[in-house]
Amino acid sequence: MVKPLQGIKILDLSQLLPGPLCTQMLADYGADVIKIEPITGEFGRIANTKGPGGNSHHYFNVNRNKKSLALDLKSNEGKEILKKLVEHADVIFEQYRPETMNNLGLGYEELKKVNDRIIYCALTGYGYSGPLKMTAGHDNNYLSIAGILGITGTKEAPGLAGIQIADVAGGTLHAVIAILMALRARELTGKGQFCDVGMLDGCSTTLAYTLADYWANDKVPQRAGEDLNGGLGCYQIYKTADNKYVALGAMEPKFWHDFCKKIGKEEWTGKNLIKEPVFQNGIIQYLSNMFQTKTQADWVAYFANDDICFTPVLGVDEAIEHPQMVERELVIKVENFGGTGKAALFPGLPIKLSETPGEAVLKFSNLGQDTSDILRNIGYTDEQIDSYIASKVVKG
Repeated sequence: MVKPLQGIKILDLSQLLPGPLCTQMLADYGADVIKIEPITGEFGRIANTKGPGGNSHHYFNVNRNKKSLALDLKSNEGKEILKKLVEHADVIFEQYRPETMNNLGLGYEELKKVNDRIIYCALTGYGYSGPLKMTAGHDNNYLSIAGILGITGTKEAPGLAGIQIADVAGGTLHAVIAILMALRARELTGKGQFCDVGMLDGCSTTLAYTLADYWANDKVPQRAGEDLNGGLGCYQIYKTADNKYVALGAMEPKFWHDFCKKIGKEEWTGKNLIKEPVFQNGIIQYLSNMFQTKTQADWVAYFANDDICFTPVLGVDEAIEHPQMVERELVIKVENFGGTGKAALFPGLPIKLSETPGEAVLKFSNLGQDTSDILRNIGYTDEQIDSYIASKVVKG
């Protein structure tokens, strides 16, 4: 079976979530990924709950179908090994702060001397320029600087999401896009290039409509009062009688009309939903009281045949069993994973290609498991490899 990225070789120096998830996605669609880790292993292997082989459960969910090479990049021999790998690679991907790889003598300008077709993707928090470029950060920091936390939460305070929005939407996905664009550009020019991907930069793209509202209305968007964060009765989260929640998204007139007709409030459809906040407050209060008269399941059944953008708010345990999630294979469940007696849950493939589909190959390498084979394939002798293992340049 042909895969779209078949034949593309990627050297992955990233750790934890956004970088490894990026290269896992590329591996799912055919790229040959070598995960290059410190001799002691990347932090993602040892963080949180341990799974098979002593690896973290987080490690397994973003590092499938990769080979593992444990390499000391601070040693001269380790640097030479990386350069030799770059000779045979298409992409090198790293997630250090700016200047880290330059300080090691392994930055883009140095590596393109080895291979001018190399695509060097650097994923950082704030990018390679600007006053914050060397500043440490996490998901909430990037979201706060981007202005996203400023419009998320309740009227009383900003609220945190339960997922890493900046890491994945801002970092992972934009890094995938950057690498694919650079590969296409190389087909046209014959040259590689440097991809500067900042997680803050990626987050800023989510503000497209928010920025439009700001400049059009001359009003700074607020928490819990705008169209998408609680200001409209037609686009709202409501609590049900069993202390669960439902999401109503009847934003367009046709959906709102059908919803109002269903609940016997057709008089609401003649109102301008956007320009009458007092009217909106009344709608929200009425619907809040209404939805608390039935359970979540009752409301789902009540609106089952109505095309009004209405869904239950599911917990993760419920989401993974939802028929739509199951049909699309968005979560892969493996019983008794690694002999642990527990079912493991992995992300599925989010992109469905009709002719060259991806494949989630659930193969996981222990630290340094592929070191000898990788080095042998680029010309090192068994004697050299044994010497490097003995001197801890690599881990076999």
